[in-house]
Amino acid sequence: MAGKRRKFDAEFREGAVRIVAETGKPIPQVAKDLGINETTLATWVSRARVAGKAGPTGESEELARLRRENAQLKRDNKELVMERDVLKRCMVLWVK
Repeated sequence: MAGKRRKFDAEFREGAVRIVAETGKPIPQVAKDLGINETTLATWVSRARVAGKAGPTGESEELARLRRENAQLKRDNKELVMERDVLKRCMVLWVK
């Protein structure tokens, strides 16, 4: 016969997910350390990732920063190319 079903409050669930996200420890190890079923913890982690609550890792923060920087550099480059083209046209008119 199955044992009594345990209820975990939101704070405990968020803490468990945070441990997995921040330490990078495998889910089975964290589940064993906390005394919970590994499938339960895997479900919490999966839901948190979908909801975006697992928090960005250092790599994903860096990736987001690099993407923003790349987009800014592309905008700057486009503007500089346009300025160069205008100056080339002006030079042609000035030489004539």
